[in-house]
Amino acid sequence: MKIAVINFSGNVGKSTIARCLLAPRLQNVEVIAVESINSDGGSEHEAIRGKQFGELMEAMALMNDAVVDIGASNVEDFVNLMKQYRGSHEDFDFFVVPTVSTPKQQRDTISTIDALAELGIPAKKIRLVFNMVELNAVPSRVFPGLFEYHASAKSFTLKPDAVIHVNDIYGKLKGGGQSIADILNDPADLKELLKAATNTDEKLRISQQIGIKRLAAGVTEELDAVFKILLK
Repeated sequence: MKIAVINFSGNVGKSTIARCLLAPRLQNVEVIAVESINSDGGSEHEAIRGKQFGELMEAMALMNDAVVDIGASNVEDFVNLMKQYRGSHEDFDFFVVPTVSTPKQQRDTISTIDALAELGIPAKKIRLVFNMVELNAVPSRVFPGLFEYHASAKSFTLKPDAVIHVNDIYGKLKGGGQSIADILNDPADLKELLKAATNTDEKLRISQQIGIKRLAAGVTEELDAVFKILLK
């Protein structure tokens, strides 16, 4: 499966979607970051510029699974190059479009969907993800414009349960070098380590690790469910 994560807007969580939601649930996946002005210089993933589109297509042809994380500063180039490379959009199984509740990002999301639809990408391949949603919030009330747009345009796939909620774990993962799976698979018995700790700083550190592991368990269940809903 080959998936592009795309939105003309920044700050919608494209990299989180690529690395926390999609990549861990695909087989031997490669994450390719199309370089953005907001890209993390410490990323372990290969970064390429949007204008190297031809090289990207060649590289993808050799992969079974790939997630392409397209930085906001390169989305316009990426879309224009798909126009030049006729039929290149067919190399992707899905275009995942994350969105958040702020008005600008929602407007940019509609512009993104329009641009993809103009390329001839069918609605079944354009999938919307509601990201950074507050707990107990109802997506249809938080994103009314997108629900109305879907009802009229029907140019993309909207699933009301494709929702990723606000969670502290995403901030805690930044710069830490650990994935959610790494945290969950750590064999250390943190409760026993906490009992054996001899000073306050050590106890605080282990207590924080326990909290992060609990967050990781909860968010994994949510992401598993969203992945199944989003791509089925």
